[in-house]
Amino acid sequence: MREHSDALEADLLEVFSIDLLDLWTGRLSLRRLHVLITSLLTRQGSGALVAAIDESAIWTHEAHILARISDALEASNWLFISANSMSENALDAPEPMWRPGIEPPEPPALATASGADVAAWFGQMNSL
Repeated sequence: MREHSDALEADLLEVFSIDLLDLWTGRLSLRRLHVLITSLLTRQGSGALVAAIDESAIWTHEAHILARISDALEASNWLFISANSMSENALDAPEPMWRPGIEPPEPPALATASGADVAAWFGQMNSL
């Protein structure tokens, strides 16, 4: 409660119209405060308290799905442009959209095949 008292106070006022100061005036019991905090932590959507405890709760499930769709669309456009471009200047691959509470993955190391590897692979394909 000490770490996130500002967020707790904001949620109590917004959701229940209860002032946290009522705890010290005797109008709010510890039991009732516990019940209200439990309710804040388990209710759908994220309030200030849940967001302060877990940064990834800032986004809803739908927002994460939209970010995935956006990433897929950008990757698709990048692949289309790269495949149909005659330019020597290669476009950089798009960066995935930032997501709260999730560290971006390390980009994979690009491995390229040598000319001999490619020729050997095509040689194998001809023998099939």
